[in-house]
Amino acid sequence: MRKSVLFVLATLGAATPALAAPSANQDRTGYTAIAAGDLSTAEQRIVAERKIFPQRPELMLNLASVYRRTGRDSEARALYSAVLQRPAVAMDLPSGAVVSSHDLASRALARQTQQIATR
Repeated sequence: MRKSVLFVLATLGAATPALAAPSANQDRTGYTAIAAGDLSTAEQRIVAERKIFPQRPELMLNLASVYRRTGRDSEARALYSAVLQRPAVAMDLPSGAVVSSHDLASRALARQTQQIATR
């Protein structure tokens, strides 16, 4: 079963392509708010959704992205690590690519480590 990762572009540091109108499911993952740059609203939506579905990798990845973008690197790393503790899930990216939740979390962690090492 594939999950839809709705804003791991920020996690991966990729440029945002033209995006289709989000569905209600995407909105619950904070996608619309992240895409609009409203990280506070995104965080509120994701945190609320995680109260219902605490282990969903798309929520953990998107919240980690919000944390990373707001300077909370240790919290982001903890969520990326939590994704790696769960079974891998195939994730649909906005680009149409399908990537493992583990691959996304690993790439984000590697980039954070690299950024820290080069400062």
